[in-house]
Amino acid sequence: MSIRITTTSVFVDDQAKALTFYTDTLGFVVKNDVPIGEHRWLTVVGPEDLDGVELLLEPDEHPAAKTYAAALAADGIPAASFGVDDVRATHARLIAEGVRFTQEPTSMGPVVTAVLDDTCGNLIQIASPA
Repeated sequence: MSIRITTTSVFVDDQAKALTFYTDTLGFVVKNDVPIGEHRWLTVVGPEDLDGVELLLEPDEHPAAKTYAAALAADGIPAASFGVDDVRATHARLIAEGVRFTQEPTSMGPVVTAVLDDTCGNLIQIASPA
């Protein structure tokens, strides 16, 4: 028997805004959108891996979530890391769409990384092979 990651999450300050950013800007697709009280079980997946790991756009309603996300962002620590084929090309495309980066593409040994602001309270790292 093996264990695997099926869902991970990022805390977001507004699920509708997060959904727009993660789908329209980053290119993820909706996997689940289920109303649960005032919020939704809202997950997205990569367009080329519809049965892959789901990213839950989780409301930051708990006071600890707001504190945690704010502390990470203040210290420049990404809340999540996503793989892309080419960081430099992705960076150029996202800059053209108005995305704000806190770290420009940077070579780090075998990978190139950049860090963007997801507009919902998080810094997100993108990475590709160098």
